[in-house]
Amino acid sequence: MPTTNKLFALVDCNNFYASCERLFRPDLEGKPIVVLSNNDGCVIARSNEAKALGIPMGAPLFKVRALLDRHRVEVFSSNFALYGDLSYRVMELLRQNEYHVEVYSIDEAFLSLPVAGGWDRLGYLLGLRAQILKEVGIPVSIGVARTKTLAKVANRIAKKNPHYRGVFDLEAAEGQLDSILAGVEVADIWGIGRRSTEKLNLRGIVTALDLKQADEKLVRKLLTVTGARTRLELHGIPCIPLELSPPSPKSMVTSRSFGRPVADFEQLREAVISYTSMVAEKLRRQGLEADCLHLFITTGPFARDSSYSASQTVTLPQPTASTAQLIAAALRVLKAIYRQGPRYRKAGVMLTGLIKPGYRPVDLFAPPQPARDDRKLMAALDTINGKWGRQTIQYGMTAEADKPWGMQQGRRSPAYTSKWEDVAVVKAE
Repeated sequence: MPTTNKLFALVDCNNFYASCERLFRPDLEGKPIVVLSNNDGCVIARSNEAKALGIPMGAPLFKVRALLDRHRVEVFSSNFALYGDLSYRVMELLRQNEYHVEVYSIDEAFLSLPVAGGWDRLGYLLGLRAQILKEVGIPVSIGVARTKTLAKVANRIAKKNPHYRGVFDLEAAEGQLDSILAGVEVADIWGIGRRSTEKLNLRGIVTALDLKQADEKLVRKLLTVTGARTRLELHGIPCIPLELSPPSPKSMVTSRSFGRPVADFEQLREAVISYTSMVAEKLRRQGLEADCLHLFITTGPFARDSSYSASQTVTLPQPTASTAQLIAAALRVLKAIYRQGPRYRKAGVMLTGLIKPGYRPVDLFAPPQPARDDRKLMAALDTINGKWGRQTIQYGMTAEADKPWGMQQGRRSPAYTSKWEDVAVVKAE
């Protein structure tokens, strides 16, 4: 296997959403748990016990309700405030222990570890896993390998085989790589989707070992340069570096399906203000400004009365991250595209043309725009909401509770870590 001066470690939170729900409910230990998508539509997370019952990922709630009831499965509405806060705590703990950390998703992070001997790598990672469990309460699995793709394979083994106590070091498993890859289906390789799997299977490439040993030109032809890179990673040749400074997003969007259909303009207006406020907050967290705003409203394709969808994109007078300015633009668009009569089921606000403040070139021929700097106001708003909870200060009466357009989340657990009124109370007797 080629030599490099570093290893990749993938830290993955086990059944993350279900683990978050179980953290403040120790009575749920060993019981099946599922978490639902927005508006309690589909299953988006399952505990190991729920997986063992055969509850499929993405299944609509109405299709599996009988199965859930029969096995007394605990069902939760998604609580992203809780999940986001616990994810932040896990990632911060990783940063305290390691200098190079790439947060890959809400429940995954890559670390960079030295190859050189002279230290107990397994003992260190077992200790890191124990520290996360003790200080945050979330169980994790850790896979170590020469490449990110192989680290994903190692993590899968760490998660599924209790013998390894949650940590599997593929680098230490000398001579076992090919036998391990022979037991991994090509569909389970990081970055290989359904269509790619079908193409590979038609050529007799069924396992990760098959892909590793396949002809390079054939793989490049079938899966382009991305697939060729994956093949090299299976050989232990790093092709996907650690991204310590992820590229800025090209767009940001906040959209929701309404809990109940909305026909009234004022109710639709409230929803648009709420969604614009959310996406503006995301924008400021990234330190960016938006040049364009896109708004859409729709009844959906299966509206009983009349189907209607409309959208419009506007260029802002100047790039901004101001909630007030973005709301003003969104409401202008809403007035232009709203039609009385249809019962709307969804709306969304997308911001594009994202740039760092001050990076937009000056147009010498454009008419002068009135100077308006809301940065201090927005900083104060974000500080207060960050300290006292989201929507402590908001624009208009836009809180989702008891609104027709608010999401259906009748099974949501308390925001144990981000709302004072939801903080768990311990009574000593």
